[in-house]
Amino acid sequence: MKRRLLLSLPLVGFIGLAIFLYMGLSMDPFGRDSARLSDAFPSFELSTLDDPDRRVDESLFEGEVTLVNVWGEWCPTCKQEMPQLLDLADRGIRLVGINYKDTRDKGREFLDEFGNPFEVNIFDPEGDLGFELGVYGAPETFLVDADGIIRYHHTGYIKPEDVRDTILPEVEKWQ
Repeated sequence: MKRRLLLSLPLVGFIGLAIFLYMGLSMDPFGRDSARLSDAFPSFELSTLDDPDRRVDESLFEGEVTLVNVWGEWCPTCKQEMPQLLDLADRGIRLVGINYKDTRDKGREFLDEFGNPFEVNIFDPEGDLGFELGVYGAPETFLVDADGIIRYHHTGYIKPEDVRDTILPEVEKWQ
């Protein structure tokens, strides 16, 4: 009897582990909230993509609701979402870009090819600011209120229906 019980323990352990792993695989990685929600935008001082001598910091986000988009030339879905970002800029939404883990030349070429909806592009070649934001890949978008507080986080590229159903309502809520 004890031997049978001892032989069944590995089977029970395996079944438990299989259930745990299956549950993890069924989770939507894009549905996660940022740990930074309701926190102030992290402190930083970085140059802009266009001008290595121009330094910007978190005060950039004070006084106006801003969508902050993390993007990179190397990111295929960043190319897909550019029409939506250009549309948001045309609607008067303030956008600030974070050029993430890129080079200046490639970032500039990307914007020349796909358009530039951003008022400012922060150059983050090492990904330090992205790390502080909890970014694990591009594109990711954060809504920052006029007090510099992160109010919304969108993981993955922004689809046209996301603009209508989520982004615009969130911007309106915090204006």
